[in-house]
Amino acid sequence: MTDPDVPASQKAFVPLENNPEVMSHLVHQLGLPPTLGFTDVFSIDEPDLLAFVPRPAHALLLVFPVSATYEASRTTEDSTLPEYSGSGPTEPVMWFKQTIRNACGLIGLLHAVSNGEPRRQVIPGSDLDALLRGAEGLAPVQRADLLYDSKALESAHGDAAKLGDTAAPQAEDSVDLHFVAFVRGDDGTLWELDGRRKGPLARGLLKEGDDALSDAALDLGVRRFLKAEAEGGNPDLRFSLVSLGPLFD
Repeated sequence: MTDPDVPASQKAFVPLENNPEVMSHLVHQLGLPPTLGFTDVFSIDEPDLLAFVPRPAHALLLVFPVSATYEASRTTEDSTLPEYSGSGPTEPVMWFKQTIRNACGLIGLLHAVSNGEPRRQVIPGSDLDALLRGAEGLAPVQRADLLYDSKALESAHGDAAKLGDTAAPQAEDSVDLHFVAFVRGDDGTLWELDGRRKGPLARGLLKEGDDALSDAALDLGVRRFLKAEAEGGNPDLRFSLVSLGPLFD
């Protein structure tokens, strides 16, 4: 994706394929246990199809083509918001500013595994554990610098980008797909986490027992997004969705 918020002078990663096996490989290589991983969500309305998704769903990754409607909506909402400055152990959710081009997939994965139950299951001593411990106390700009300079993150991402069912594009290519994470925080808030925004976006409070794929969470997150796109006049509502949750043998 040609990203107006990440200067062309910044380094670029090969874009990740929108593939749950590739995503799971990357987070397992970094330090998430093999009992957690990503699964395709083939419907947000059909109970029979939703029943195939392992629960609880700790986070969702929405992948969509960037549209003029989305950019206008994003710019309008962000114009009323302050720049996020949170950090430390009392931060309600961990958020990463994107400063690496074509890395929105990686940022989305990090948002999914850095919060809630997945964060507690990160393997102690792993690269991911070290990264998150190092990031916790940093302000957003310094936290972004930590990701930018992480050799472990760059290496794991490079390995994962070679996998998948299609030939990987070049790092410098323009890719029109964008990843946004919806995460259930420890306080029950559904957070929309996107490294191109000014900070984390609280979309509403979930009830006890509601996971990221519950009707309430879908209404506050994915369905809200699609409704805004439709009402904005976008005729192309293509999207895909993956869930971070239990993996069964």
